[in-house]
Amino acid sequence: MTGRAWGRPHPAVAAVRSAVRAVLAGCDPGDLVLVACSGGADSTALADAARYEGERAGLRVGAVVVDHGLRDGSREVAEETGARLRSLGLDPVSVASTWVPAGGPDGLESMARQARYRVLDDAVRHHGARLVLLGHTRDDQAEQVLLGLARGSGARSLAGMPAARGPYRRPLLGLTREQTRAACTAEGLAWWEDPMNEDPAFARVRARRALCDLEADLGPGLGAALARSADLLREDADHLDALADEAVATLGPGPWAADALVTLPRAVRTRVWRRLLVAAGAPAGQVSSRHVEACDRLLTHWRGQGAVHVPGDLRVQRGGGRVSIGPPARVE
Repeated sequence: MTGRAWGRPHPAVAAVRSAVRAVLAGCDPGDLVLVACSGGADSTALADAARYEGERAGLRVGAVVVDHGLRDGSREVAEETGARLRSLGLDPVSVASTWVPAGGPDGLESMARQARYRVLDDAVRHHGARLVLLGHTRDDQAEQVLLGLARGSGARSLAGMPAARGPYRRPLLGLTREQTRAACTAEGLAWWEDPMNEDPAFARVRARRALCDLEADLGPGLGAALARSADLLREDADHLDALADEAVATLGPGPWAADALVTLPRAVRTRVWRRLLVAAGAPAGQVSSRHVEACDRLLTHWRGQGAVHVPGDLRVQRGGGRVSIGPPARVE
């Protein structure tokens, strides 16, 4: 790490610190804030800013480095990242290994994300942390929206990543990767370039390259426009989700009257279906729009059809004017 320049901070450093300061404003003196740090420029800039702003606010700032074990030497990279964070003054800094199943039903990227959040959830409980800061930038948000468009996803997916959910915060969603790299350079911070970020086998890498090509063809600002669209869609999705929550509470435990379900607006009803399926035991990540549509046809196109098979080895069926969700009937 090279020496840092003192005096007025570089504009990129000031922007990162300002974004972090706004998030930490909700904490109390003495609270512990953890930074999820991969060692890349985004999370390294975030960790440095959190350490700086945390000291000023009387907070304790630590970090969690997750080794997914997906490549040779990953543990060494994680340990080196942990050492750099300790040298910056973050404490506690934990380096945790996790196992990512190669043949998971949701793909390697999704399985790695699930494993990472399990580690972070454990760290929150173990250390009693108030918040966990994540280093996703506006570029990540734009790529998320582009992937959702490519998959034909609904409003919730196109709304991208929320700035806050539970203990997790994403302070950098309004900043770009260029800014985080400039902040690291200005502060003399070394970072690690993950070779997997250049591997086109991963959908997010392909989305990143496609976004660059689209900006070259359509002009700059496309990434910012996609991120702005996500913000607008999130307000709509949040409202529809709130209506769906109210509807589920009103419906109560099943079986449910088909007439009560079919009178719900479709935008709300599809969300109700997802909630009912997940509550019955269907894995949330495996419930697709195809499953929801098949369930909805029991209401909108009822012709006495048989049960709908959904993830979790569940059956959704209609009989006597009511709809139920449960395991298949046992054969005596």
